[in-house]
Amino acid sequence: MKKANSVEDYIESHEKYKEALNLLRKIILKTDLEETLKWHAPVYTWQGKNVLGLGTFKNHFGIWFFNGVFLKDEHHLLEQAQEKTKGLRQMRFESVHDINKDAVLSYVKEAIKNQKEGKEITASRKGKTVQIPKELEQYLKDNPTLKSAFMALTPGRQREYSDYIESAKRDATKQTRLEKMNPLVLEGKGLYDKYKDC
Repeated sequence: MKKANSVEDYIESHEKYKEALNLLRKIILKTDLEETLKWHAPVYTWQGKNVLGLGTFKNHFGIWFFNGVFLKDEHHLLEQAQEKTKGLRQMRFESVHDINKDAVLSYVKEAIKNQKEGKEITASRKGKTVQIPKELEQYLKDNPTLKSAFMALTPGRQREYSDYIESAKRDATKQTRLEKMNPLVLEGKGLYDKYKDC
């Protein structure tokens, strides 16, 4: 799928959810958030701070609240994006008919209020050492070129890969992940670089 160059591009390129995304966009634009495009997807900011974004997946679409952990979630609409995410929460939908416009607007307004009050999760990794799991350590030992490339990565990128391998439950999954990370490491890239604002 081609990368979007505007919010309109993004919505047009997701035909399955086009009507629903336009509805969510209309609700969000009733507020004083500024619409922008980050990571090739719509993101809405207040004074340059990310408040929420729109995202689509194979079987659902939704709103990402960057500091959603602070939302009251009175309608029980929020899910934690991943086990490791501290602040991020998402509101998932499968169809335009799932969208309660009043509820969505109230969550968006609350997220804006929280941002204005300075409620946000801040990274606390400063000085934290990288714990390399034994499987990754052995894999790097067996691949000297890869080890050199890995050691040249920033501590944050090393941590991303270490967490990625460590979080796999099965040995087969760990092996698949080790192989998947190989070309990225050799290119000097982090696991999540493609999602970061360049």
